[in-house]
Amino acid sequence: MVSEPSVSVGKVDDSVGHWDFVFETKASEEVSWFQAESTTSLRLLQRWASPAGSVIDVGAGTSTVVDALVDAGWRDATVLDISDTALAKVRNRLGDRANAATFVSADVRSWRPNRTYDAWHDRATFHFLVEPTDRDHYVAMVTQAVTPGGVVVLATFAADGPTECSALPTSRYSPEELVRTF
Repeated sequence: MVSEPSVSVGKVDDSVGHWDFVFETKASEEVSWFQAESTTSLRLLQRWASPAGSVIDVGAGTSTVVDALVDAGWRDATVLDISDTALAKVRNRLGDRANAATFVSADVRSWRPNRTYDAWHDRATFHFLVEPTDRDHYVAMVTQAVTPGGVVVLATFAADGPTECSALPTSRYSPEELVRTF
């Protein structure tokens, strides 16, 4: 797949500035959520989805998930983040392999995907949706954007997890609460 130009949509309040600042001032390995390899996410995606299908990594930041997916043969990978700075770092890190990915700069609180995906991955965004309307929008978006029979790999803070991350409030969930939410 040919890399499309970045699209910038739905930016709300100063979340963009917050996340651009984080990614401008810290190396990827300096943030608390850094993983050199997202083992659990990759294991789940490789088990339940196919490289012949499409995948979106929502709130990707500078995660290496897309690197591993491209290296494993995925050719329809979308990387979505609110920070243009983070997306530029991923593009630069991937080099020529960036042609296998589409980069979208958007705030998931207002973004509306214009296509569907076989796999939806989010290890960093849902727990930041502390407003019920934002969560409702996200759930509706996932419901519409994931193809029937598709897979959602979603990680959030546990019920006893932190109430704040990167100086922002977070929502926390038990497995049962996530099931009820979706």
